[in-house]
This record gives sequence, C-alpha cells and structure tokens, in this order.
Amino acid sequence: MRALLALEDGFVLEGRAFAGSGEVYGEVVFNTSMTGYQEILTDPSYKGQIVTLTYPLIGNYGTNPEDMEAPAIRAEALIVREYSPYPHNFRCRATLADFIESSGALGVEGIDTRALTKHIRELGAMKGVLSTIDLDPGSLVEKARNSPGLVGRDLVKYVTSDRMYIWDEGGESEFTVVAMDFGVKLNILRMLKSAGCRVIVVPAGTTASEVLSLNPDGIFLSNGPGDPAALSGIVEEVRKLLGKKPIFGICLGHQILGRALGLDTFKLKFGHRGGNQPVKDLKTGRVEITAQNHGFCVEIPDGGGPGDLEVTHINLNDGTLEGMESRELRFFSVQYHPEASPGPHDSRYLFERFASLMRGEVADCA
Repeated sequence: MRALLALEDGFVLEGRAFAGSGEVYGEVVFNTSMTGYQEILTDPSYKGQIVTLTYPLIGNYGTNPEDMEAPAIRAEALIVREYSPYPHNFRCRATLADFIESSGALGVEGIDTRALTKHIRELGAMKGVLSTIDLDPGSLVEKARNSPGLVGRDLVKYVTSDRMYIWDEGGESEFTVVAMDFGVKLNILRMLKSAGCRVIVVPAGTTASEVLSLNPDGIFLSNGPGDPAALSGIVEEVRKLLGKKPIFGICLGHQILGRALGLDTFKLKFGHRGGNQPVKDLKTGRVEITAQNHGFCVEIPDGGGPGDLEVTHINLNDGTLEGMESRELRFFSVQYHPEASPGPHDSRYLFERFASLMRGEVADCA
C-alpha cells in the first residue's frame, strides 16, 4: 500500500505500508540504534513522534512479550528503509508487522531514510504527517503545518498511569520508593527493584503531600514525552519535594527537576536518540556510552539553583547538560537512560547510587 511522508517545510518522500494503514501526525525524529526497535516503539517518551530508524534493515529478529516497555506501542508510527518479514530468533513470538498491526499503529518501509535523516540533521526535527489515505503532497504538507507538534504540549497525560500501583516482583526490599509516572519504562521499574526497592508508582498528577504521605525512603522522577515547559503543575509539586527525601530523576524527570530548581529548558535541534551517545562524568573523567531519547534539554546553570548545584555529566557531542546533583537537597539526575533499553549497560551503577543515597552513605550523589 502506497504511503507518503510530508514535513512542514514541504519535504515529501514516498514509501509503502508494511503494517497498518491510516494517517498519523507527529514530530519526525531519527534514532541511530541498530537494534531495540520494540523497546523504542513501546517507550512512552516517543508519544507524539514518528520514529525513523537509521539502520536500514529492521524486523529480522521479530518481537516478544519480554521486550515491552509499555503495554502497547506509544510512538505514532515507524519508518524504515527495508522491513524484514521473515524473522529468525529463538525469542521471536510475532513479526514486527503483526506487532504493529495489533497495536493499531502504522509502519512504513521504502522511505529513503538516509535522505530523511540528513534533512532533519541539517534543518532540525519538524512536524510531519504520514498517510496511506491522502496521497496529495500539497494537502499533506498543509496538514503537517497545522498539526500541533511537541512545543508547549503536555503529552504526559496520555501516558501516565490512571491509578497508583505497587511494582514488587517478590523478594526482599530494603527501600520503599515512590515513582512519579510521567511515562515510566518497565525496565526502569525492574532496575529499581534489582537495587532493593519496593516501588509505589503514582500518576503524574499526584501532589507532593500525597507522595510524602506514603513515607518513602526515596522519590523517583521518571522519563516521559513532550515539553517540560508545559508541565507547570507537576514542576510546582516537585519543587515542594526538594530536600524532603532523596530524589533520582531520569530524562523528563531530570528536566522537571531542572525547572523546579529555576533552570530553563530548551528544544534541541534534532534531539539525542540512540544507543551510542557519549557522556562524560566530570567527577571521574570516565566516558559512558549511553542510550538516549529526548528532544529537550536543561540549560547549564549560570548561578541558578541551590548554592551547591553541580553539573556532573556532559554530552561529548554537543556539550549539553547530561547530569546534575545537589548534596544539600539530596538529589541527582541524568538526561540519559541508565536502564539501557535498548542500549549499553555503562550507566546502570546509578541505580545503586540511588540506593546508597537512601542509605545516607554517599556524599557525592552522582
């Protein structure tokens, strides 16, 4: 089935649907990971985005229930150069096409993903529409221009849990942690559990007083989609939590923490998405290869925030802020994904750092 992709600047590419049909809108972004397409598609942080994979052949190992990061696909659509319809892997339970179809999503192949990626790198991520229904380029470009995009949008409300629940897969737990769910990935919960945490997951709209009433040993601020500047209510509640309990933030949680400290956030030109992003730990000099998925970033503080706020990690590709801490307020946060789904395991130590912070054992949080 023929499909067209149109960007708001008039750039149009043709492909064909290998799964699903219809018309979807979103910011068109690219991810440089060679594997992990199932984790990418089900990562709630991709809500509102049409994902392009730069690796050319996708689908050759299929999909399985164990690699889910959410109950269903959260990205708006998937674009690949070539779809592999015959997966070969002992863990495979369904083809990628069947998986996409079962979630009611859209998958398109035959797009010149190299041209698309170069276009986005040069001009920036932008609004787009992918359609198997409307094949008029002019009409689609106009639809892309009129679509909402990511800036100023609260997308957390579409992916957060609607109720509180406990993530405790058996075994002994040393700590009780409240995880504020802005679109949390399941592997983050697994890693918290492996660090000795009984995790109480609460919806994004939970107030600071409600969080503290659960008497946690620590508070976790999760990843999630959209523009942190649109989350003023959540930011205000997180501000009330500062200094009350040890806090660990990842990705959007890191950005929300930054805004709660009075720091600004800004939109990156084309974002950081992939499993090969180099980050330097400024305390140790160690370089970690990290998994990332974000389009917004916290401004490096210039005299803002608490007196002992310290930048702990920077991105070696563009110098942007990747981690910060405050010993006075007992928090640390990182922009990247230490749970590494998909991606390398270089940063998994941060979950044990959180456990050490809750024990009161570390002077340097991150």
